[in-house]
Amino acid sequence: MKVVALSILAAAAALAIGLGWSWTITPIVFGLTYAIAALGVSVMARAGQVSFGHAMYACISAYTVAFLARAMPQADALLLILAGVAASFAAALVVGSFVVRYRGIFFGMLNLALSMVLFALLGKLYTITGGSDGLRIVRPTLAGFALERADFERGLLLLTLLLSLLLAWWVQRYFRSGSGQALAAIKTNETRIEYLGFSAYAIMWKGYLLSAVVVGVSGALLALMQGLVTPDIGSWLRSGEFVFITILGGAGHAAGPFLGAAAFETVKLASGAYFPGLWQFVLGLTLILVIFLFPTGFVGQIVKRLGARRPRDKRLDQPQRRSVQA
Repeated sequence: MKVVALSILAAAAALAIGLGWSWTITPIVFGLTYAIAALGVSVMARAGQVSFGHAMYACISAYTVAFLARAMPQADALLLILAGVAASFAAALVVGSFVVRYRGIFFGMLNLALSMVLFALLGKLYTITGGSDGLRIVRPTLAGFALERADFERGLLLLTLLLSLLLAWWVQRYFRSGSGQALAAIKTNETRIEYLGFSAYAIMWKGYLLSAVVVGVSGALLALMQGLVTPDIGSWLRSGEFVFITILGGAGHAAGPFLGAAAFETVKLASGAYFPGLWQFVLGLTLILVIFLFPTGFVGQIVKRLGARRPRDKRLDQPQRRSVQA
């Protein structure tokens, strides 16, 4: 309950900051889309599988939004998001059917290879995709309302915050479910899972589908916020940033990617402002420090501290209980 309360409080604070200082809306929404994408990547990280190509699902969703917005100018933003997520899910059905058969570096590199094929196609098919120039999206209605740019961004901020809370709750509930526990067990002993009568292939495929859907939501939101879709959304660098955020925050809890995204955006903005020529170096140094100091990410460190405090609190409570009984 404390985590839920803190999450709602953090979302309310982000909303207040965005409404109070309009220039912060764009970095907040961008940071949340990165967090949502990293949340999807963390699903597979629970099974010990790191994908270096999951940005392709954000890209598929974003281009679906762009194509549908051009074909149906009257389409609402909510419909565009649903269409983008559906496209990511359909792509994951096909790709996941054979990708989840692999483990370790083979899993990560195969996802990377597929994402690079998509990236190359989007850049070459200029007449369809606009090439590296991308496709512009005319601002759609939001929940049936035709809004000006400033109001549209505020509405998109609220929508992104609500979706972030919903997806974090959904993924955390999955982590605690039987399927989520089985997915985590694949990391430790996949053979034992098979001996118990479970299909590791089916467990991985379900997790992969969930992962792609969550990443697809981030791509649709990013496309609407930018108003422009380019192949860079699906580049290997973008996938690397998702993995970077996942490592920063930790994959032990759904809150990890959001903590990682907050740290990532803060370091990125600060280093870009004060060290414009060295911001990549600062990001890399930050990741190295986190790996050495917090191997399980921010969430892992928080859980460790809380776990160490609880036994001590119980020991402190024992004399009090004895004195009451006496």
